[in-house]
Parts: sequence; C-alpha cells; structure tokens
Amino acid sequence: MLNTSTRTTALYDRVRRVIPPIEWPVFADDIEAILDLKRQRNGVILAHNYQTPEIFHCVADIVGDSLALARKAMATEADVIVLAGVHFMAETAKLLNPQKTVLIPDLQAGCSLADSITAEDVRLLRQRYPGVPVVTYVNTSAEVKAESDICCTSGNAKAVVESLGVPRVIMLPDEYLAQNIAAQTEVEIIAWKGHCEVHERFTPADIRELRENHPGVTVLAHPECPPEVVAEADFSGSTAAMSDYVGRQKPPRVVLMTECSMSDNVAVEHPEVEFIRPCNLCPHMKRITLANIRAALEQNRHVVTIAPEIAGRARLAVERMLAV
Repeated sequence: MLNTSTRTTALYDRVRRVIPPIEWPVFADDIEAILDLKRQRNGVILAHNYQTPEIFHCVADIVGDSLALARKAMATEADVIVLAGVHFMAETAKLLNPQKTVLIPDLQAGCSLADSITAEDVRLLRQRYPGVPVVTYVNTSAEVKAESDICCTSGNAKAVVESLGVPRVIMLPDEYLAQNIAAQTEVEIIAWKGHCEVHERFTPADIRELRENHPGVTVLAHPECPPEVVAEADFSGSTAAMSDYVGRQKPPRVVLMTECSMSDNVAVEHPEVEFIRPCNLCPHMKRITLANIRAALEQNRHVVTIAPEIAGRARLAVERMLAV
C-alpha cells in the first residue's frame, strides 16, 4: 500500500478480507480527510448495511438497518449528520433531528419503493377503505409518511401491524413485504404494488441453483423478496436480523438474498463463515461514495429540508413506530 497513514493502515487491517490491497490507496486520502472533517464539524456519518465496506467500516459512526439508523439518529449529539444511504433515510434522520443539519451526499440516491407511491395515492386509498389504518414502510417520502398512521421497517412490521389491534390494515408500498407479513399474522393486509428493484429479481430457481452448486449452504432472504423466495429460504429477516443470525448460528456457508454489499460487511465480522455472493446491486445506494461524503462535509452540500406542515405529521408516524 502506498502513501497511507498509520491511521488508515489500521483501518485497512479491518477490511483487508473484502478490499484488495491495490484498491486501498484510492480510498485512503478521502478516508483521512473525512475523519478530520467529522472532528472539525462535530459530524457523524450514518451508514446503511448496503454501503460499501470502505464507508461502512472505515468512516461510519453509526451503522445498521433502517430501524437502527432511525433510533440511533435521535441519540446523537453531533451538529451535522451525513446519511450514507438513500434519500428517504436522510429525510427520516431530519424528521427525528429537526434542529440538526442533515446532508445527503448525492441527491439522486433514491429508491424504487419510495418512487412507487405518492401522498395522493395514500389519500385515495383512505377514501376507498375508510377507517382502515395505514401502515407505511419507512422506504417512503416524508410526504407519504405524513399521510400515514404509523411507519414500520422490515424488522418490526409484524409488531407494528399487530400493535394497532384492528382486523385489517393498509400496508404500503412493498407488496412482497406485505404478503410475507400477512402469512405471519391474523390481521388482513391490503397491499400496494410497489417492489424493491434489488429484491424482486431473486427467484426460487436462484436458491435451488445455489443449493446445487454450494452443498450445505444456508439461505437467508430479506422479506422484500417475493413470498416464493422466502418460502425456499432457511430464514427470512431484515438486514439486522440476517446479520444477527450469522453471528448467532455461525453457519459454515451462507448466502444472503439481498444487496450484495451486505455480505461484504457481515463477512468482516465473521471471518470463519464462507459467504456465497449473488450480486444484486442497488444503483441508488452505490451513488454514495467516499468522495461525495467528503464533498458533503467540505461544502455543506445537499442539505435535507422538509416543509414544516409535512414534517410534523410525518414525524408523528415515525415516532409511533419507535414507540412500539
């Protein structure tokens, strides 16, 4: 490795199993600068599990799935939050930290699920199903959250649905998540036809081929996958639940049916586990880079703002989720 400080060399030791040595000098300068900028600005970086390892393990202060990031964002004493993830996550961080500066490194880091539904769609659903509460996945815009009764994540969706004590709910926008939760509860769930462009591509045939080519592999699937994929898997859960499963069960060989950077990040923590990597990339998550994280901190670039009349109602839906 060339021209790397002791500080970044120590960080590389953590990720050397997933980042080739030849790539590290390209990252080291930005990492060094980001570490200094965070200190200068009293900033923190929140990184989703789908971020690449040089972000997730080397510059992030808080990591996890959507629920973990939402919860931990509330506890930070930083003045500046950089959200290494997609736009709805940055909005959620802003909802929970209205007095802090929240930055998104790339404004184009969107989400196919968030784009699949609008606030007007929710209002029309309420007209069609009067009195039925609306449970909205956090993978939505603040405008959609503001039209909802309560939010959920893939990790707490069943608990949120059942906490309402009603016979049926509207759950949006992920159709597959809604169907997978419906299979676990007596509550009738009215779904919307939104899909994650990463998870909808997995098929049962993919799993059968993986089992044939990698005997004994344990298959973990995200609940945004189609129900027939979840049915073929050994375990289904949020990204946090999948990571916990690997740490608890220590399967000799495992495959995570989700965004492929997740495997790299979990592999860093569990060198004894062999990870098979079917690589479905999220093009939106991959818009976040060390370079644009650095630029966000240097230039105070892409400040996240939410109109007050939307923020108050959206914040209430998120806070109701966190209270469950």
